[in-house]
Amino acid sequence: MSALLSVGAVTVQFDGVTAISDVSFEVKQGELLGLIGPNGAGKTTMLRVITGVVRQTSGTVLLDGRSLDGLATHLRIRRGLALSQQIVTPFRGMSVIDNVALAAGARKTASPVKALFNLRRERELEIGHELLMRLGIEPQANESAEIQPMGTLKRLELARSLALAPRLLLLDEPLAGLNSKEARLLADTITEINRGGTTIIVIEHNLGEVLRICQRLVVLDNGKKIAEGEPEAVMHDATVRAAYLGTGAAAQVGEQHAAA
Repeated sequence: MSALLSVGAVTVQFDGVTAISDVSFEVKQGELLGLIGPNGAGKTTMLRVITGVVRQTSGTVLLDGRSLDGLATHLRIRRGLALSQQIVTPFRGMSVIDNVALAAGARKTASPVKALFNLRRERELEIGHELLMRLGIEPQANESAEIQPMGTLKRLELARSLALAPRLLLLDEPLAGLNSKEARLLADTITEINRGGTTIIVIEHNLGEVLRICQRLVVLDNGKKIAEGEPEAVMHDATVRAAYLGTGAAAQVGEQHAAA
């Protein structure tokens, strides 16, 4: 598989404090990659570099061989990026379906002129219903987003991201706030989306689900990459055990994964 995303020697400094230090990794076309590490490791900062919310001090980010450096976030989205955020913020005064249809029509609103001459939204509503059905929340389509429980909102956030038809989907803690059953079901859905052809990077603290669904892991600690590779090998790495989990906790997670 060829690399869809290449992060090369990225360093980020805030007022002299180094948040990310010389981090490099690739994400292959069609891959489901887990980006993990303890709190403060630099994971979300790395996603923000990829999306252009944070500008790196040095290094480069390539999408399909083309540099994203210097591009505004909305232009990166048009190149094929989409981000599903940890804190779900739909338009709560709108219905569930309208939230997704709005995202599906993003290209129509790229300029005021396009928006004026693209008033019909039948296709966007069709895309919205297809995505809600795919994610199992179509029965809530016409309900207000503000009355939905967390499990539905997490799936709505994912639907809005998929409505952008991304080549690379970035998921920031999609399982946070869910109970174990909801988390497992949503992890299964993420796997199905990946199998459908969408390349995915997922940040997630639920290591049991990360080990179950991810094909490869990149581990950050204190802004540095400390390990990369297949999940089993990474979780048995002494550096990961010591810096991220501690030996006992890593062993427990490994046993749980082996028993699953």
